[in-house]
Amino acid sequence: MRFQNRELESLSSKRYTADSVSQLEEVLRKNGALTFVSLPSGLFPASTAGDTIAASGYSNVWVRDNVYVAHAHELNGRTEVATQVASALVKFFHTQRQRFEDTILGVACPTEVLNRPHVRFDGQSLSEISGERWAHAQNDALGYFLWLYSRLAGNGHAPLGVQEVETLVLFPRYFDAISYWEDEDSGHWEEARKISASSIGTVVAGLEAFLQLLRAQPDTFAHHCHDLALEKLLTNSLARGRAALESILPNECSQLTPSKNRRYDAALLFLIFPLSVVKGPIAELILHDANRFLKGAFGIRRYLGDSYWAPDYEKRLPAKERTKDFSESMALRDTLLEDVGDEAQWCLFDPILSAHYGRCFLETGLASAAEQQIYHFNRALSQITPSWKCPELYYLRNGEYVSNPHVPLQWTQANLLMALESMKTTAAQHA
Repeated sequence: MRFQNRELESLSSKRYTADSVSQLEEVLRKNGALTFVSLPSGLFPASTAGDTIAASGYSNVWVRDNVYVAHAHELNGRTEVATQVASALVKFFHTQRQRFEDTILGVACPTEVLNRPHVRFDGQSLSEISGERWAHAQNDALGYFLWLYSRLAGNGHAPLGVQEVETLVLFPRYFDAISYWEDEDSGHWEEARKISASSIGTVVAGLEAFLQLLRAQPDTFAHHCHDLALEKLLTNSLARGRAALESILPNECSQLTPSKNRRYDAALLFLIFPLSVVKGPIAELILHDANRFLKGAFGIRRYLGDSYWAPDYEKRLPAKERTKDFSESMALRDTLLEDVGDEAQWCLFDPILSAHYGRCFLETGLASAAEQQIYHFNRALSQITPSWKCPELYYLRNGEYVSNPHVPLQWTQANLLMALESMKTTAAQHA
């Protein structure tokens, strides 16, 4: 394990106590590793690196990233932050109402990406980014929002007024209209469109959370949407989604076209934690695959053959080209990766794995689960830079792994905060 920050290496442990976790959290907060920067809207830009990433677009807001930041704060007991995120997102999606309705009614063709509800936008004004073509066909992002808002509303932390209810009921109808269980989308990594288990599973999580909310508060929804068939639509849609998952997993995608066939993908880990869509033997196989085929010394690869931040990426692409929409030109970018194994290693996943194993320990009491929790927690700490920043990834530059400029990435910080909260709980159990 190669620690970037020597002080964190000295604070890491093979057995955490409540006191040592508290001390570690204090140091992380003091040095800014857990400092989140929000916009006046309550949303969070992807990165707070400022002018150093001006050309990257990371100053914009992604739905997916914000759901993870919101959920981390919810677990940390700061539900007001999660509620602010959820409320801002529902306001934005209300502005996307026409896109939802045109697809539901068959007026707009969902194969045209710009007809889809937008999932990356201006977080200041809660408006679309003008003049930009982006891979907005991301069913997972919409599923994440529905999952977050339904849970918060069910717990009494998010409002269910007329605007909120009318916006929420669009999601299951939209997912049904596009047949999400067989829809080709750009998914978590915003790349070439394919039928992806990670996207289907995230929608399933969102629909399950919404169905639970609907059943808990039927009068709220009956009054505003006047649709007695909504629960039937949800149950049928969920059955199709679960059947699709059963047919694809443990693969990420299994179409016959080579570019749409992928055995290993770290996005599947999110279906295990925090979404809890996949459990049991299939979850164990996905975890085994990530450890055996995707784990590296500095982080975890998104998938084998991933060319984003391939070796010497900064030298080979100008700043404005590095984060552009490659969803329709993946072959061009893929020429940058010469050898499988040289992919960028991401910092998103070790904290997710740590939190998952922490939950396993609480459920089973197995020492092996506690060991894996600590192992991945320490790996997450090892990725923090000497300047106490949580990176997006490490990539090969001049033959050595270094962090890319998207530092800090607030999604990484959110996952680290989740892992820390989990470690607090299990450390107390060990006491």
